[in-house]
Amino acid sequence: VSSLSVLSPPQQQQLCSVLFSSRFALALFFPPDASFSFSWAARYVRDSSVIVYICHDSAKRNAAPSLGPSLVVHSSVPFGLAHLERDAADVQPIIMQELQRLLPGLPQPISIKCHKWRYSQVLTGVPGSPGHMTLLQFPPLLCAGDGFSHSNFDGCVDSALSTITALRGGLSEGVGLTDQSEP
Repeated sequence: VSSLSVLSPPQQQQLCSVLFSSRFALALFFPPDASFSFSWAARYVRDSSVIVYICHDSAKRNAAPSLGPSLVVHSSVPFGLAHLERDAADVQPIIMQELQRLLPGLPQPISIKCHKWRYSQVLTGVPGSPGHMTLLQFPPLLCAGDGFSHSNFDGCVDSALSTITALRGGLSEGVGLTDQSEP
């Protein structure tokens, strides 16, 4: 039995050329009575080789106080790449030590989750892509995401809009969009 590939060799090459950054993400959950000594909801960190971003996630989301505060921490890409093949459990204490340095007096969390984020952001996307890649004209099959635009929220929106436009065009051409209520 032979396998059917919807990717052409040039498409395979383009997809294989996409490069991603890697990092670790740490989620910390605190008891409802915990309080922080800072007032910001999110902060980019410039004086650390380990941590690049800290978010007081519960403040950002305006979460109910009964849930307790939470923090989300992102490692720097160089740190993530240097430790990529290590277990998240082995990397967590390193990030926690740096977080304690950056936020002395941080209360003790009741739960911590460390996630290895192997494909966190696109560094180099598919060159010249309009925001998607059409794999099949009919039935329409497309690849989309920030790998086909640029790696931020606007890139995701651009990709989504490009994909919607392509799908609408593919569906109207391929199906004809006739009245389906007739026998």
